Amino acid sequence: MKPEARIAVCPGSFDPVTYGHLDIFGRAAQLYDEVWVAVFHNASKNALFSVEERVELLRETTADIPNVRIASFRGLVVDFCQKHGAGVLVKGVRAVSDFDYELQMAQMNYGLRGIETVFIPTNPLYSFLSSSMVKDVAKWGGDISPYAPEIVQSRLIERLGQD
Repeated sequence: MKPEARIAVCPGSFDPVTYGHLDIFGRAAQLYDEVWVAVFHNASKNALFSVEERVELLRETTADIPNVRIASFRGLVVDFCQKHGAGVLVKGVRAVSDFDYELQMAQMNYGLRGIETVFIPTNPLYSFLSSSMVKDVAKWGGDISPYAPEIVQSRLIERLGQD
């Protein structure tokens, strides 16, 4: 049974959220009635921010997008989709290497629960951008203002001990 409302999920670790992420969320919010940004618990990644901190940062940075909701989850993203009535995952892709991996995930998610995946090409302004790069630049005291919202910049400086 297909959901009546057009609900999408944007899953990721968002450690931390960047302008590239926010661009995808905003564009997805124009296409769907409701967009869930789902922060997953990933024990295999050594996160700088806790899941709770990432959820808080996402709530603050998406407050101006009325149809975006933020939550965290453990387990399969397709189970999160079913719980929230979402029939589609939205993924931003920066390059062919992203697409290769994301296509495999899309095929698995469709096979598991019939959840479709929609790929949104990243805005060229952010095609090189990743959370890892932002953290690395911040770690060495570089200016990350073009890449992340002010609240993220502040939290990174606080966490990494840079002035």
